[in-house]
Parts: sequence; structure tokens; C-alpha cells
Amino acid sequence: MSATAGLPARQAAMRLIEAATLRRGGLDAALNEPALRALSPEDRGFARALAMAVLRRLGSIDRTLDSRLQRPPPEPVRRLLRIGLAQMLYLDTPDFAAVSTTVKLAERDNATRPYKALINAVLRGLAREPAPEPSPEADIPPWLFARWAAQFGQAEAEGIALNARSEPPTDLSLKPGLDATDLVETLPGEVLPGGSLRTRRGGDVAAWPGFETGGWWVQDAAAAVPARLLDVQPGEAVLDLCAAPGGKTLQLAATGATVTALDRSEPRLRRLRANLERTGLAAEVVVADAEAWADERQFDAVLLDAPCTATGTLRRNPEVLYALGPAEIAKLADVQHRLLDAAAARVRPGGRLVYSVCSLEREEGETQVLAFLRRHPDFRLTPARPEAVGAPRDALMGDGWLRLLPGQWPERGGLDGFFAARLERTPAA
Repeated sequence: MSATAGLPARQAAMRLIEAATLRRGGLDAALNEPALRALSPEDRGFARALAMAVLRRLGSIDRTLDSRLQRPPPEPVRRLLRIGLAQMLYLDTPDFAAVSTTVKLAERDNATRPYKALINAVLRGLAREPAPEPSPEADIPPWLFARWAAQFGQAEAEGIALNARSEPPTDLSLKPGLDATDLVETLPGEVLPGGSLRTRRGGDVAAWPGFETGGWWVQDAAAAVPARLLDVQPGEAVLDLCAAPGGKTLQLAATGATVTALDRSEPRLRRLRANLERTGLAAEVVVADAEAWADERQFDAVLLDAPCTATGTLRRNPEVLYALGPAEIAKLADVQHRLLDAAAARVRPGGRLVYSVCSLEREEGETQVLAFLRRHPDFRLTPARPEAVGAPRDALMGDGWLRLLPGQWPERGGLDGFFAARLERTPAA
């Protein structure tokens, strides 16, 4: 990509970063804005890669810049310095191209034009004399890193922070009957415990072998664990609460069960319906609030992958860091409490419930399950078997639930952080 041709992509990256840091969920919406979709595939890919590099390394970038700045610059200038430095350090952009395009962007805005000499000097200085790389802890808000260190230990917290810096591989869940070894050569990739296929292939997944024929769907290996833990059998009646965007619904439907997928968001369910159609799998799709759903059915098995802070998905969703605070954890924990009670009412006597979150926070995982068992003495915790559900062996905790951490499976490229617990309801007397 030439330096001039890349200016729209760099401007788009700045819009993505702004959306991610100013509002929760802003990055997903911004990725679908007409201005970004109008870019060429090359520029669109560069814009996303640049935005993600800045978001994953924002703390390190700012520390490096502050070491060369005598005083804090205006925020628009800092945003330009960030994208310039991120290109130099993390995207292998030639220094001259990163500097010149950043200066050109500064020239286009009245707010930044007076600072183009400063931008040029700072970036060229860092190209000549790079600053030491800050520790991974620099890229995590201090209050959040302190929580992880207290819960998991300093070394594990550092491993989580290091994992959050990396570009994750893409994991695929396969339809029954599709031989993963047939895809390994064409993608290429490796088959993980549990059956997920992991690949480092880039580009548009819709162009990959097997997509159009519906042989697989994108789903992190950790995200595939809760549906396996539910151990659904053909013909069972299964409810997937908070189902969108639908990876777990597809897993459940692929077992031959009769699946009902419920979510309150019609827009998010569109993706689920599209994937059901593409894969040829079937599920009843319901738009409703799980707490207020008027249907009185009970089910053999219920999966609740609850809304959460998503701190386990930082390498895929680094924007989570910029909309999160302690109050958000407490707020979501209250939502999870209510959803668990609603889910319990949907489990028939003798049935089972799997509760999961892609959060690292104890209040959203372990604490929720312990409190649930106190409120619902007719449920008991069933110990999980990691090897049977494709989870790392060290994910099994003493109480029987699974705590998957981003630092696990480092030799395979890591995985998202998840919590999952299986609960069984006492059979009727």
C-alpha cells in the first residue's frame, strides 16, 4: 500500500479507535459504517489492523510517547501520534511511511496542523532511538490488573496481560460428519482437543473452503466448551438463553436436539438466522427478554451464556478495557443473578443447566454459582471433565467448575478466558 493511498485507511482507523474508547460496543458498530465499508478490502483490513494494534497496546504507546513529550499534547495530536507509532512498532510499516502519512493527516485538520512539526520530530526521534518496551501490565488498567493479581496470582495476571497483546488465531467449530483433517491442509490449521480447528489463515472467512457449504462456523475454542458441557443428546428439548450471535445454538442444533434460541436483540439474531440457513441446521428462534418470556415450557437442558464484562476476550475485543469500571462489574452481576433464576425455572426436574460467562471476574462466575446454589437447593453442581469438553486439564477447579484462562495452552496460541459450571436439578419426587 502506498503512503498516499493509505490515508483513508488511517483516517478510518482513527474513527474505529475513537468509537472503541468512547462507548461500549462502539467498535462493532463503527466497523459497519458506510464510510468504512466503502474502502477497498486492503484498506479496510489495514484500518482494522491498525485500530486493534493501538487498542491492544494503548498503555505502552502512551508511556513511550510521554517519555519523549515535554508536556501532554492536545488529544487530537495524541491520537495521530498513537497511530503513527503503532505502525512503526507493531505493523511493520516502514518508518518513513508511518511518519509521512501521519504528518499528512495532521495537515488536513485545523486542530492538528500547528503540531505537524512536533509529530514529525517525535516519530522520527523514536525511529532513530526506540524506547524500551513497557511490560504487558502497562496495557491493562491498574485497577483491573490488581484484581487479576489478587485472584490468580501475579504471574498468571502477567500472562493474561501478555496474551491480550497478541493477534488471536481463528477457531472453527465443525458440523458433525465433516472431517477436520480434510480442512487442515486447505486452511491450514490444527485440530484442538474437543474438535475445534485452529487456523492462522487471514482474510475474509466467507472465502475459505467449506464456508458456503455450511461445514463450519467461527467460534473460539473456549466459547465451544459450555455447549459441550451441557452434553445434549439427540431428541432432547434444549433452550439457549441469550443466544445471539449463535455459535452455541449451532453446536446444540448439530447434536440432533430440538433447540429453542432466545435473545432480546432482533438485530443480533439476524446473524444467528443467517448461520442456521448457511449450515442447514434448525432451531426455533425467539425474540424475547429471558426474564419476561411468557412461554411456560420447561426443557431437558438449558444453556445460559450470560451477558458479562467480557474481560476474558481482551485480545479479540480490546475495546472492553475502555468502557469498563468496577461499577460495571456489579451492574452485570445483578443481571446475571436475575437471568440465572429465570433459567432455573426453565429446567425440568432431572434436567440440567450450564451457566457460563467470558469474564475473568469472580463476581460473574464462581460467586454467581455459589449464590445460586444457596437460593436453589433443588440444584447441585456436577463436576466437569475437562478432557471430555475440550478444555485444558488445569481449567478444572476444586469445586468442579471450569475456569479457562487466556494464559493456558500457550503452545497452541492461547484461548479466551471463560467460566462454566454445570448444574443438575433434582428429579421430581
